[in-house]
Amino acid sequence: MNRFYYSRSLRGFLADSPSTILGELANASTFDTLRTQSDAWATQIQILQDALRDRDGQIVFEFSVPRMGSRIDVVLIIANVVFVIEFKVGAETHDASAIDQVYDYALDLHYFHEPSHDCALAPILFATGAPTTSQPAPKRAGRSLIPPVKAGAGELGRVLDELLSDCDKPNIDPEAWIAGRYNPTPTIVEAARALYRKHEVSEISRSDAGGQSLQRTSDAITEIIKSSSQSLQKSICFVTGVPGSGKTLVGLNIANQHTDKDAELYSVFLSGNGPLVDVLREALTRDSVAQAREEGKRVTKKLAGASVKQFIQNVHHFRDDCLATERPPIEHVALFDEAQRAWNKEQTAKFMTRKRNQPGFDQSEPEFLISCLDRHADWATVVCLVGGGQEINTGEGGIREWIDALEHFPDWRIHVSPALTEREFETGDALNTFERQGRVTRDESLHLYASMRAFRAERVSELVRALLDFEMDEARAAYRQCRDLYPIHLTRDLSSAKNWLRENARGTERFGVVVSSAAERLRPHAINVKAPMDPVHWFLDGKEDVRSSYYLEDVATEFHVQGLELDWTCVTWDADFRYSRAGWKNWNFKGSRWERVHSEDRRRYQKNAYRVLLTRARQGMIIVVPNGDPADPTRNPEFYDPTFNYLREVGFPLI
Repeated sequence: MNRFYYSRSLRGFLADSPSTILGELANASTFDTLRTQSDAWATQIQILQDALRDRDGQIVFEFSVPRMGSRIDVVLIIANVVFVIEFKVGAETHDASAIDQVYDYALDLHYFHEPSHDCALAPILFATGAPTTSQPAPKRAGRSLIPPVKAGAGELGRVLDELLSDCDKPNIDPEAWIAGRYNPTPTIVEAARALYRKHEVSEISRSDAGGQSLQRTSDAITEIIKSSSQSLQKSICFVTGVPGSGKTLVGLNIANQHTDKDAELYSVFLSGNGPLVDVLREALTRDSVAQAREEGKRVTKKLAGASVKQFIQNVHHFRDDCLATERPPIEHVALFDEAQRAWNKEQTAKFMTRKRNQPGFDQSEPEFLISCLDRHADWATVVCLVGGGQEINTGEGGIREWIDALEHFPDWRIHVSPALTEREFETGDALNTFERQGRVTRDESLHLYASMRAFRAERVSELVRALLDFEMDEARAAYRQCRDLYPIHLTRDLSSAKNWLRENARGTERFGVVVSSAAERLRPHAINVKAPMDPVHWFLDGKEDVRSSYYLEDVATEFHVQGLELDWTCVTWDADFRYSRAGWKNWNFKGSRWERVHSEDRRRYQKNAYRVLLTRARQGMIIVVPNGDPADPTRNPEFYDPTFNYLREVGFPLI
């Protein structure tokens, strides 16, 4: 993706004719320039050449933001301020969505463009048809980023002057700023959109150690696939990583490189996570339709969706297709996201008997899925993307089910991350046996060690692990390293928590309330975990839609949010998971009272549910532990107070 379409010193820009500038913009565009776009550029050029006379600096048209799959209309670098300008040609008002748009651009630079971390950034929304506002620009002394400034007809020069007069930052080197490193950390939805638009993973990931780890892991998997193809070998590899480290992104990247059905390395990305599949498919479909519209093409949503479905598939549909025939699948490469959530033999047999009329089915889901790829006479590769401590539902067997299944496929080579032997993965003795047989290759490249989700504080996952494992000293130490960049607050009041979310989120940064699926006594707080919610609307729709997370009415559980993320979360903690000095106490609400959970598996699922909830936020979270109600035996304050006091000991500030 070209960094920009046009860049000149302001003196050079003023000396260039509008036709010369238009020609350069059109030539740099990656698709045919529509008349509406050409007219918009012409209007921008006229306004800017009028407003920028007798000024020194640099102007850049169409500066790329690959993480967002878009471009900034104009960037002006004058003295010590970077102006991020979004033009709405012909608009008579400053719409809220347009304000969010220019704010998002400035936030993206502030967070991910290295030279912009500490420099003065001023987002401006210029509506060419709006009347003069005479709105004074906000004071910005000492601030790196201010809220968007609205400008109307004829007042761009005044706004620039006001913002320049109030800035105490050092002057900016335009060439260094333009050439500066862009180290993005996209959400999985943003990453999927960018990859589907054929961006490289290096364009949309950080260039620091965390981003390099993503590329290294992608390269290692690609090499395993190519080697298997060339040597006619069947192989399986296990990729591990901390929550938010980019395992799904790696899988999408590999699948996106091999989308040609007629190619030998044709791959499929599979996930049993229904909400994740639905959200990603809908996001890519909407984006494909919007991109076609920008290029002057007409593509129906149905047609765009058909292509997307080939890229991302539900693992259960893949399984059912393989049940219908004994032929090998068209793909030689299958990438299984959240492989630890595959069903064990008991759960698979129940489902097959009840739903698929397959009585006597005696394979676990991993064993059957490997057998499907094993049908190929020449070669095949299975890639398992694995999160430790992420099993959250009945019958999810963990990674051990995959390891045990490989006893039935002695010819398969096994490539593992060294982290797979850690306690949280519970692989059992089979892996050691396979190592003695010489079947196992350990590769450090198959572990993603840095969280990409909490891009402002990578130790959040470590903090959550220590908190859930009662390692107070480790939790406090991790929090001390997080707190300046990644705020975590604690409260007893849900209304205060919602206000905190609204106050902290900027632009279209997404926020929402997340709760455990067993949190059934939050109904007095207008939280009903049994009420249906649609993850597609919750994760993708805008602030104006009551079904979106922004409205803070519908809540999401661990089943909705696993594999996805928000910028800011409110984790509301119920009495299903209670602190005690002897360890976590697990409860399930049945009928009209709480009942103890005795099953070891169910206790593990409940702990993992809170692990998922506490690791969903990219920028910060607030935890709500209600006070309870002495008059309500199902919400006795004794159920909540110990948990609140334990969390307070970590050091989270109260509101």
